[in-house]
Amino acid sequence: MNKTVYVRLKHRIQAKPNERITLNKIAKIIADEALISKMGDQIIHQIQSKDKTYVVIDVINVIEKIQSIDPSLDVQPVGPTQTIVEIQNHRKKFAPVLFFLVWLLLFVGSALTIMNFHEDVSMQRMHRNLYQFFTGNKIDKPLILQIPYSIGLGLGMVLFFNHVFKKKFNEEPSPLEVEIFNYQMDLDQYIAINENKESVKNDDD
Repeated sequence: MNKTVYVRLKHRIQAKPNERITLNKIAKIIADEALISKMGDQIIHQIQSKDKTYVVIDVINVIEKIQSIDPSLDVQPVGPTQTIVEIQNHRKKFAPVLFFLVWLLLFVGSALTIMNFHEDVSMQRMHRNLYQFFTGNKIDKPLILQIPYSIGLGLGMVLFFNHVFKKKFNEEPSPLEVEIFNYQMDLDQYIAINENKESVKNDDD
């Protein structure tokens, strides 16, 4: 029997309170079928109330658990060295009033930002000058320029963020998705380092 076991930890998983985290839930295992069936249901961690929101499972703990089953196994970790377990406690119910207030705040704030930008760069005067340059006539409200400009502004934002509600135009991530991804990676890194510090502190105590 081949005694080599390849283990690739998942970067992040979600778990319920009091759930038992098994090996096949946090990792992808490559080995003989007999070994996989034997190790997959092994409990790596039991979620407890003291765990609060996050638990970080290190690959060392996984290797120790596997070798406790069979010390002769050659465990080869591949990929991430830690798995972040996010504990899903009671979710807050959807609040339509709060959603509407947040939406209204964002809408008004965005509108004011656009209007202040246009005022700073004298957009209305520029439209007047462009209309006078091309037609020779001077008017206060060159709607033939302002209406297409307003429509183009909205379409440009939709194309920039690559979203219409839940529909995407292509598979390319939007700048907002990239920023959210970078934020999530920084958050995960902070959680992993902070949880490890707490574990070391508890061991020292």
